[in-house]
Parts: sequence; C-alpha cells; structure tokens
Amino acid sequence: MKTITAFTSLTFAALLALPAQAQAVVIISAKNPISKLTPDQVSQIFLGQAKTFYSGGQAEPLDLAEGAAARNDFYQKVTGKNAAQLKGYWAKLTFSGKAQPPQVLADSHAAVKKVAENPKYIAYVDKAAVDASVKVVLVP
Repeated sequence: MKTITAFTSLTFAALLALPAQAQAVVIISAKNPISKLTPDQVSQIFLGQAKTFYSGGQAEPLDLAEGAAARNDFYQKVTGKNAAQLKGYWAKLTFSGKAQPPQVLADSHAAVKKVAENPKYIAYVDKAAVDASVKVVLVP
C-alpha cells in the first residue's frame, strides 16, 4: 500500500511541476468593427509588416512578456517563429530602423484592459482572460 501511495504522490507532484499550457486567442476591443481576422493578417500585424487592420484604423499590436505561455503558443502557431527566431527577427528590424517591436505588457489581464480601452489595439492573450470588453477575432 505504501508503494501505491508513494507512486500516486510522485505522479501528482510531477503533474504540478509541468509548465502551464495556455491557449492564445487574438483579441480586439468590442468597439472595433472587425469581427474576424485571418492568421496571415495577424502575423503581418505582429511582425510589423502591416499597419492597419480596418478601414482608417491603425493597428497597434501588444505583446506579452517573454516566457509567457500564451506568447510562445501564439507566435509558434501564427508566425511559425519560436522565441529565439522572434528575438533575432526584431533585432534585425530594430537595428536597421525599419520597425519597432510591439509594446510589451505584463500579462493577459493587462492586455485585455488596454485593448478594451482603444479600438486601435490588438493583442493575443490566454483564452481564460477574455471578458465582454473585448472580442476574439482569431483562435489559432
């Protein structure tokens, strides 16, 4: 019986040690007229290749801090870039003066709050942070 209890305790401890998995979703303000975006459109916005995403509206992408589970999920699925590739991509563009990386926010809740305030912002967040002040336009 001790063996089963020890095994169960170790298995449970191992599960707790696993990194949290987040499902990233792309959000915009509920005030924004857009209802859906394609992965290609979102990729272009977050890689600094597109500046607008609705008629007359300039896109201002918001990023999450490096290491955030939603960040890794988003960039891998939407742009096909991992953290190291993304860092190199932005270093090259910043050094050449062609573009600046998106503004970085502390967490998904901060991103939801900022996006809700202004229709020009677009962000990816952990699905669990979404509320009625924003709308999901892409589930990668």
